[in-house]
Amino acid sequence: MPDLSTTYLGLALKNPLVPSSTPLSHDLDAILHLEDAGAAAIVMHSLFEEDVRHDEQMIDRFLVHPDSFGEATGHLPFGHDYQSRLDSYLEQIQRLKSRLAIPVVASLNGSSLSGWVELGKEMQAAGADALELNAWYMPSDPKVSSEAIEDHHVALLKELKTVVSIPVSMKLSPFFSSLPHFVHQVEAAGVAGVSLFNRFFQPDIDLETLTVVDRVQLSSSADTLLAMRWIAILRGSTKLSLAATGGVHGAEDALKMLLAGADVVHMASALLKRGPQALSEVLAGMTRWLEEREYTSVAQMKGSMSQQNSPNPSDFARAAYLHVLGSFTPPAGVRY
Repeated sequence: MPDLSTTYLGLALKNPLVPSSTPLSHDLDAILHLEDAGAAAIVMHSLFEEDVRHDEQMIDRFLVHPDSFGEATGHLPFGHDYQSRLDSYLEQIQRLKSRLAIPVVASLNGSSLSGWVELGKEMQAAGADALELNAWYMPSDPKVSSEAIEDHHVALLKELKTVVSIPVSMKLSPFFSSLPHFVHQVEAAGVAGVSLFNRFFQPDIDLETLTVVDRVQLSSSADTLLAMRWIAILRGSTKLSLAATGGVHGAEDALKMLLAGADVVHMASALLKRGPQALSEVLAGMTRWLEEREYTSVAQMKGSMSQQNSPNPSDFARAAYLHVLGSFTPPAGVRY
């Protein structure tokens, strides 16, 4: 049987399949089932800085400085009884660490200096093996330059690295103007890995009510191609761990990511759709494929189709774009 082990963020994993940040990590039993199905590590659901700040404001308003009639204050909870989202998150880290044999990666979605630094320090203290920073920022202000956004993320990362010793990964969006340059910046700032790509949920417009609505949009296998391309480009130009996230539903999707150069493959939508069996099916399919082609390990095939190792590196560059446009053939019966 081929050796499926890999290394991610300096952590030795039994295979490359890692459930990504989903609501499933709220449920200990669900995570235990994923571990039984073969998960090599778990990335927890994200703790949002805004939620923590909201809880702090509510505590200050109602428990520290209540502005109400004396009789009404008797109905408020005691401060030591109030369970904030941060408290719940830290307790869940401790709960998972006490029951799982696989690494636990905490996930933090924040944008301010205090948000990343203070919360990251508490997650490490709770026992997290690593920390994933969800670098989410919507650059809607035309006065803010791309350089300013990049500098902001790098500054936050540097400050965080002064207070935490566990490995830190950054989950990036595909919208950086020069992704390889930014990856090299965060590598110099001390990040241990990057996850490509953060998949944003996009608002929609309801034509009946003329309102903006939010809908859960799960991924499809087609969503893997963007991350696969950039992982193939980055592999060989950086020493960082590379995680592929978004669109991995079957063994073929996972294998392509590994051939491109990913160290691990994150799964989310497939698990939400089909449960733990989706992970065990991908793992079994990967094993069959490796055995049929006489690979002895994941390490042997990882990155073998990256741009660095490709006999035609232009396959991942502009030439591929020109070739695809020139090779399009209209469906039968369609006239232009």
